[in-house]
Amino acid sequence: MKYISTRGGIDPVSFNQAIMMGLASDGGLLLPETIPTFSAAEIEDLTELPYNQLALAIFSRFIGDDIPQDDLRRLIENSYATFSTKTVVPLERVGDLYIQELFHGPTYAFKDVALQFLGNLFEYLLAREKRSLNIIGATSGDTGSAAIHGVRGKANINIFILYPHGKVSAVQEKQMTSVLDDNVFNLAIKGNFDDGQRIVKELFADLEFKRNYQLGAVNSINWARIMAQIVYYFSAYNQLPVAARKDFSVVVPTGNFGNIFAGWMAKEMGLPIKRLILATNANDILYRFIKTGTYSLGEVLPTLSPSMDIQLASNFERYLYYLNDRNPQQLKNMVAEFTTSGKLAINSDLFKKMTIDFASTRVEDQAILTTIRDVWQKTGYILDPHTATGVSAAQEYRVKHPTDTAIVCLATAHPAKFPDAVEQAIGTPPPVPPAIAALEKLPCRFDLIEADTAEVKAYVMGKLNT
Repeated sequence: MKYISTRGGIDPVSFNQAIMMGLASDGGLLLPETIPTFSAAEIEDLTELPYNQLALAIFSRFIGDDIPQDDLRRLIENSYATFSTKTVVPLERVGDLYIQELFHGPTYAFKDVALQFLGNLFEYLLAREKRSLNIIGATSGDTGSAAIHGVRGKANINIFILYPHGKVSAVQEKQMTSVLDDNVFNLAIKGNFDDGQRIVKELFADLEFKRNYQLGAVNSINWARIMAQIVYYFSAYNQLPVAARKDFSVVVPTGNFGNIFAGWMAKEMGLPIKRLILATNANDILYRFIKTGTYSLGEVLPTLSPSMDIQLASNFERYLYYLNDRNPQQLKNMVAEFTTSGKLAINSDLFKKMTIDFASTRVEDQAILTTIRDVWQKTGYILDPHTATGVSAAQEYRVKHPTDTAIVCLATAHPAKFPDAVEQAIGTPPPVPPAIAALEKLPCRFDLIEADTAEVKAYVMGKLNT
């Protein structure tokens, strides 16, 4: 399998090259040259596989011969051995919905599913190629902690994580800043997530700096993140009752479009997903696009679901590439239009095509609180505010589209990561896992810095040149 850029400016590269490259040198995002597919019979064969073997079957289609099967099998086994359940991403029936719990990894967030694997993959490739890597990433909360826990203490890797100071939950910040390994650097920027994401992209666009300092990416711009997330859509299908598998929809709370893009890829690969329902909070650029066909920047608003407090969705370019029938020039025209005006609009044909795959709902903070309370009162199940955004969207979708179709809601974080919102909703904080409770007493380390690319570049150079 070869990988190409959404902007068409690079020669095809191997899987291993794509992972180490992160962002393509032409500024685009990397994608497989073709989307591998499974027949209906092959998908049924996959239902018999435990999670690790399922991951191996799917990863192999994207990796080909780049990594020997025995090595890939060991990487997968080591990655998911850190999860608290062998199922990795168990599916629970809650009322008339199915909740897929993606938070059983070491940082209690769905990002662990991809980043435990990516950390091991980086270490494997670096040892094989006898080189080092300096990871730079931006986070709205969960990516940072999951990435840090994926690479902490690993040989030949340093990681620099930018997060918006004062705009992540206390648990999320502690999970990042309490990691004191010598290869971990936390930068609290005086800005929002979009500022951090902009800085990271500008650093990667500086090709001389990227090459000289061997930069790598863990944000969802790295293809391995998407690849690893595709697996749990197949796992959800496998865990559904047989009668419900024929026609099911998935609700995805998302701000960066990576999680739901993985679902779109799973659908393109043959998984019989009827609809992908995108749930946003008040930061609703993706909701507005799906409703109107116009993608336009707005102000980033603080909400009870801070990991989704994003306006500029970094994975959206991958979907636009496919929406435009894989035409890199048309994609570049759209990027240029958006860069100039902060806005782009698609024509009626593309809009019609997009609405076949996606529906969307915007969920306000009050609805998030109401959903947490109502689900808890009716079932005893406690949702975190991001998952509640998805459940609220699922409930609204079901009212508007009465159907017997099963709806799977992705649970993206453990409720103990957002105790204030949960307590506000149900009057009591959620049960706290021992690993989260222990964070309170741990020492922390971070550096406060302006949301300025030159300052971040100087910081990175200073740390790596000492």
